[in-house]
Amino acid sequence: MERLTDIGRLSLNQITTDRLSLPEAVDACLRADVPWIALWRHKIAQMPSLAEARRLIRDSGLRVSSLCRGGMFPAPTVEERRKRMDDNRRAVEEAAELGTDVLVLVCGPAAGKDIAGARQMVEEGIAELVAFAESHGIRLGIEPLHPMYAAERSVINLLSQANDIAERYRPEQVGVVVDVFHVWWDPALYEQIARAAGRIVGYHVSDWIVPTPDLLMGRGMMGDGVIELRRIRQAVEAAGYTGPIEVEIFNHAVWALAGDESLALIKSRYLEHV
Repeated sequence: MERLTDIGRLSLNQITTDRLSLPEAVDACLRADVPWIALWRHKIAQMPSLAEARRLIRDSGLRVSSLCRGGMFPAPTVEERRKRMDDNRRAVEEAAELGTDVLVLVCGPAAGKDIAGARQMVEEGIAELVAFAESHGIRLGIEPLHPMYAAERSVINLLSQANDIAERYRPEQVGVVVDVFHVWWDPALYEQIARAAGRIVGYHVSDWIVPTPDLLMGRGMMGDGVIELRRIRQAVEAAGYTGPIEVEIFNHAVWALAGDESLALIKSRYLEHV
């Protein structure tokens, strides 16, 4: 399988260097010649203002692959659902201000035990958000999460579910995000990647460590686990996606690395395994 020969598509997802502030992450990317960065809203909120964050990124020359996160649509009351929709609209505005065209949706868990009802709330929330996002030039990227997160983070757990929702809209409105950690195990993975042709708006890489040390904080650096990273990447490319590839890792050992050490490891593993 063909290897990547340069880091022109490499994007640092901010969560991979969670201990770094936005200015520190930007500086680390610049020193490592990493051309892309994927932003998280809690990191942006630490800045003096959204305008200051935008100015920092613009002046650095880095390109922004996505903003995380919107979503979290299900809620136990109408009032809470309204508040969450207001927050999603703010997320859209932030994404547009920061210079990306992709808002990643982590769709949210059930408010109680009604998982079917929660999935309906997700569909309704996306339907309500689409026109507003489009008016700001933002595509909504539905990211299916591994089923182990259904009770805590998202009731959208299969790429087929994400495709079902995305296909109700034009590709420039709603697409899907393929994160290898969440979908590598799916027997229908390659069929669903092909189905998503023209709708893939993001691609995230890490690895699945065996044994898995922690449900949230157990992602591995590429090459440390069992995921067929290169095969999945080539399937995503065959489906038409040639955009940035985000390295997104939740792992305390990775977070403990100094910024320059982390970026050097990311670059070498990216070229070797992705």
